[in-house]
Amino acid sequence: MTTVTKTENRATSTNETGAEARGYFVPQVNIVETKDSFVLEAEMPGVNKDGLEVLLEGNELTIVGRRQTGVPGAEPVYRESSPRDFRREFVLDPSIDTAKISATIEQGVLTVTLPKAEKAKPRKIEVSG
Repeated sequence: MTTVTKTENRATSTNETGAEARGYFVPQVNIVETKDSFVLEAEMPGVNKDGLEVLLEGNELTIVGRRQTGVPGAEPVYRESSPRDFRREFVLDPSIDTAKISATIEQGVLTVTLPKAEKAKPRKIEVSG
């Protein structure tokens, strides 16, 4: 499981081999922080919108990508890529507004936007003189 936290400004991995042991690939991710949100990008080649699940349960975000397997009705003659699917879990920081999470996938790259709650966003305090 990977934790996305506001205070550390990074992802810390706590269990990246668990998914592999269950027959899944763990997708590689990049997580960046903007003023208003965290943006998570996960590489899942061969996965399209129909094969994708993004689940939120409590403060745990799970992404599952199912790859399309070859040509329907054809027998593989030679294969270098594995037919395994992708799975990764993240524990979200309480500063993330889970009601406003959005996701898109384009060319096998899943982008999940994790907006910060209004109370967690930095704000400028006006000083009166």
